[in-house]
Amino acid sequence: MTTTHYSKRTTVVSDDAPESRQIADLTHAFAEGDLLRLATAGSVDDGKSTLIGRLLFDSKATFDDQIEAVERTSKQRGDEYVDLALLTDGLRAEREQGITIDVAYRYFATPKRRFILADTPGHVQYTRNMVTGASTANLALVLVDARNGVLEQTRRHAYISALLGIPHFALCVNKMDLVEWDQAIFDAITSEFRAFAAKLGIEDVSAIPVSALLGDNVVDRSKNTPWYDGPSVLEYLETIELASDHNLRDGRFPVQYVVRPMSHEHHDYRGYAGAVASGVFKPGDRVVVLPAGIETTLASIETRDGALDEAFPPMSVTLRLADDIDVSRGDMISDVDNPPLATRDFEAMVCWMTKDYTLTPGARLGIKHTTRSARVVVEEIESRLDVNTLELDTDADSLVLNEIGRLRLRTNTPLLIDPYKTNRATGSFILIDEASNHTVAGGVILAADG
Repeated sequence: MTTTHYSKRTTVVSDDAPESRQIADLTHAFAEGDLLRLATAGSVDDGKSTLIGRLLFDSKATFDDQIEAVERTSKQRGDEYVDLALLTDGLRAEREQGITIDVAYRYFATPKRRFILADTPGHVQYTRNMVTGASTANLALVLVDARNGVLEQTRRHAYISALLGIPHFALCVNKMDLVEWDQAIFDAITSEFRAFAAKLGIEDVSAIPVSALLGDNVVDRSKNTPWYDGPSVLEYLETIELASDHNLRDGRFPVQYVVRPMSHEHHDYRGYAGAVASGVFKPGDRVVVLPAGIETTLASIETRDGALDEAFPPMSVTLRLADDIDVSRGDMISDVDNPPLATRDFEAMVCWMTKDYTLTPGARLGIKHTTRSARVVVEEIESRLDVNTLELDTDADSLVLNEIGRLRLRTNTPLLIDPYKTNRATGSFILIDEASNHTVAGGVILAADG
């Protein structure tokens, strides 16, 4: 029998039970509580993968065969201990080099909350991977080696996390066992990081002294830090408040699919399916369909389980309108009094993600924004971020793989946008090479020209 523990409680999945029963048991466990997405950040060898591995291991969110595989690989490599980083470093190249290259996602749950962990690379050359992993995170788990303090890559990852609008930061000062659990070292690192974070506009920073290798303050509080009276990492992750992270002011509903059953019984049914990007929608609300600009009333909100009295992010629902209006995929149902800006021109920060070619002014690409697709021209590269010094090079005229730059873009048709700082869902986009259909960049909208 394989036993999977979630925090202090246990979900038991029998190996000899029918597969459908196993899936149902795990699905039920993962359905309890709300969802926290978190991404690791920090410099190389600060212990990001080890912390995630320890978190999974000590909370008993791993299967027996996973642990056996990690033990076997650790022994083959000649390690004197079980390297829990191998729980996330899944690629062969990662295991051979002892570094994280790609983003590793791990899913687990406790009775209080569900989690999606994105273990992101620490190397500069994998900046695009870090951007990908952090783009949907609610929280950045920043690792700092207590012996080395806040390094250049720590600042780089914090900057990118702030740029991506991550609202919460957990500073884990790792390897405290190697500095004799010295509170003065912990306090100095915490003060330095908080000062840097303040310059980036990061307001919520919680600091935790840990030893990922030994497990101190990861799941259970450690007796080695009597001077620390805060939560363990898992306790912090379970209790941090997320409700205020969602934008509940600006009603935004990008239409993903038009529902037309076309049956005799429902021949006149027309609904609009999608995920609520922001705001709260209720039957009877006055809304506007964009880009047409036609106002109407929200007749009902429906799901497969029945009608709802309200819908809010990140719920997936079907909206029905009181009037028969031509609405298509890519359109947006919005507040009447507070609609997004319809524009073809805007400025954005973009991370270039392909080595196939260099981005230069005049480049023509595809753009995917919410459920809407269009074509876009890069009119100007206003500056390029030096990820080492975090300074802007205003003389830059190109972007290569992993570089971040501020661009002025113009689309062939208006997009319905908000600044990323106020709405992550309608303020982000990806750029696509139309010849290969590959994603070549991810971006966040800074400002728009109405």
